[in-house]
Amino acid sequence: MKDFSNRMRVGCLAGVAALALSSALPAAAEDSITVVSWGGAYSESQRKAYHEPYMAETGIKIIEAEYTGDIAQMRAMVESGNVTWDVIDVDAATALAGCDQGFLEEIDYAKVGQPRDKFVVGGALDCGVATIVYATVFGYDNANVGNLWGGNAPTTIADFYDLEKFPGKRGLYKKPFVNLEWALIVDGVAKEDVYNVLRTPEGLDRAFAKLDTIKSQVAWWEAGAQAAELLATGEVVMTQAWNGRLYKPIKDEGKDWTIVWDHQGVDFDFWAIMKNTPKLDLAYQFVAYASAPENMARQSNFISYGPSHADAIPHIPEDVLKDLPTFPGNMGTAFTVDASFWADNSEALQERFNAWLAQ
Repeated sequence: MKDFSNRMRVGCLAGVAALALSSALPAAAEDSITVVSWGGAYSESQRKAYHEPYMAETGIKIIEAEYTGDIAQMRAMVESGNVTWDVIDVDAATALAGCDQGFLEEIDYAKVGQPRDKFVVGGALDCGVATIVYATVFGYDNANVGNLWGGNAPTTIADFYDLEKFPGKRGLYKKPFVNLEWALIVDGVAKEDVYNVLRTPEGLDRAFAKLDTIKSQVAWWEAGAQAAELLATGEVVMTQAWNGRLYKPIKDEGKDWTIVWDHQGVDFDFWAIMKNTPKLDLAYQFVAYASAPENMARQSNFISYGPSHADAIPHIPEDVLKDLPTFPGNMGTAFTVDASFWADNSEALQERFNAWLAQ
């Protein structure tokens, strides 16, 4: 993972085809597409980087919707024949599951206007076009260092689990995703071995046992915006979050918070197209527009997620690059989330996680 940024292959600019495609379809006054995403600061960054300029250029209206990543919701929509979403922002596991289960369209990269090898390794899936590189990290309010922790500051995910040295409530995502990985790493499993261990019954038991040690001090969040809200209100002293959700309050609101990059879980989000959408051509038009390097680069100015297209990097200011997950200084202990593991196991593990929460 230390050479992650070097694996982003750099080549010649490839946005012309996508821009040509974005104007290839005449827009009727009633033309619109529904684009579904995660809400909060992330959706706001997409609105500024993509939706508003796209609508201005094409005359096509974007209707925004928000969801929590529920695969069953997408699958039911397709199975019922009532597909009301067109383009959806999904994680890697959902992009893989959507192909296997048939609720996402297989991507025609010729219509996207970008060669598959222009995206970061793992960023061009059969049913998903990577849009960002993000990380699951944790952060804390610096006021707690002097007020609560005697001058000590957390620097590792082991500190996140240390209730004696760093007392106070923790915020965690109300899903097993990355929580199981972190639990095993804190319990002594090397990051390279985490998924091999998680694939065993004993490994799962071990992860849940470690989570037990902090369960009484956890405030659970379900939507990305809630993580920063918990920290801002003081309900938690530190919280797991997607890195951009913490960066934005620091940058825009002057929050005195620190982001800890220890064992960040690196992952991608993808543009996917709902199976059987009646607006398939318009969906491709939008994905092509958002995948053009110069357009993609705009999003990093509004939230600190990295671009997935190699040719977008030269369009990002240097002072922005240092706060992205792919910046070399942030990648020392990083691991890449195993999308195949979560595609195969997410629903079963969510059931076990929910049962564990109820205990």
